[in-house]
Amino acid sequence: MEKILITGGAGYIGSHTAVALYAAGYQPIIIDDFSNSEKKVLQGLRKITGKETPCYTGDCNNPELMEKIFTENKLSGVIHFAAFKAVGESTQQPLKYYKNNINSLLVLLETMAKHGVANLVFSSSCTVYGQPDTLPVKESTPRKDAESPYGNTKKICEDILADQVKSKAALSAIALRYFNPIGAHESSQLGELPIGVPANLVPFVTQTGAGIRKELTVFGNDYDTPDGTCVRDYIHVMDLAEAHVKAITYLKGRKAPFYDWYNVGTGKGNTVMEVIETFEKVSGKNLHYTIGPRRPGDVVKVWADTEKINRELNWTARFTLEDALRDSWNWQLSLRENSPS
Repeated sequence: MEKILITGGAGYIGSHTAVALYAAGYQPIIIDDFSNSEKKVLQGLRKITGKETPCYTGDCNNPELMEKIFTENKLSGVIHFAAFKAVGESTQQPLKYYKNNINSLLVLLETMAKHGVANLVFSSSCTVYGQPDTLPVKESTPRKDAESPYGNTKKICEDILADQVKSKAALSAIALRYFNPIGAHESSQLGELPIGVPANLVPFVTQTGAGIRKELTVFGNDYDTPDGTCVRDYIHVMDLAEAHVKAITYLKGRKAPFYDWYNVGTGKGNTVMEVIETFEKVSGKNLHYTIGPRRPGDVVKVWADTEKINRELNWTARFTLEDALRDSWNWQLSLRENSPS
C-alpha cells in the first residue's frame, strides 16, 4: 500500500480523508498536535476501517519531527490540512495564524524536497476569492484581498506553491479550494468534534438541538440575500474527503513540476436560515436562535462552479444538504459525554 501522510489527520476533514484513503487502497499516516482534535478520533478510525492508523503526535512546524516521519516512512504523497482555521479568531490574533499556517507549509515543502516526495494536495479555501463580483465562483475568478487573516494565509500558501513550481522544483501540487464542509461519517464513528466553542455553524446547530447550548446566534439578517442571512455552499465531508483521494491519485500521473487548483463544492448555495430549517426537518427539533450583529470577516454569499473538478478529476458531490445535516445530527446524538466548555 502506498503511504500518504496526512498533516492534521486527526482533525475533522483529515480523519474522514483517512477513511477515504483506506477505501481507495492507500495507507494513511497521521501527524497531529491535537490542539483542535481528540485522540478518540483514532478509535473511530479503527472501528470504521478495522485498522490501526499510524499516528505521530506533534507539530508540523517542528523540522526534526517532520524529518523523522519522512525518514521512517517511504511516502508517495502528502495531504496538508494542518492549519488554524477560525475566521473570527484570525481577525483577533492574526500573527498566530500567519506564523502557524505559513511556516508549517514551508517546513513541509523543505522536508518533501529533501526526501524526494513530489505529490502534495493542499487544503485551501474559497476564502481566497473574497467577496466575488459574480457567482458561481470559477477557478478563473480573480482572487481578491482576503476578508480575514485566515483567508490571507491560504492565499499566501497558494502563492508559495505556485512560486515553488515556477522555480522548476520537483513538486506536483494541487490546491483544493473548498467551500463549507459539514456532515459526518454515516457510521457516526467520526464527525466534527471542535474543542471548546465551535467556529463553524453546524456544530452550533447540532449542539443547540441537543440542548448543550441554549441558543444559536445568527450573525446578521440584513444581507443582500433571499432571507437576509449569509449564503454558503455546504459540502458533505465524505464528498470532500473523496475529492482529496481523487487529487492525490491524479497527481501520480503528472510529471513535476505541476500546479493547479480546483473548487470543491456542490455548486449550490444555501442561506443560514435554510440550514436551520433543514436541520429542524431532519431532526424533528425546534431550534432556539437569535439574530446577532454581523461578524467581522464574513463574506455575504459564495458558492462554487464545480465543472473543472467534475471534468478533470472525475469527481462530483453525491450528498445533499439533508444528508449532511442528518449525518451531523446522528453524530451529535452519538456523543454521549459531550458537554459545553
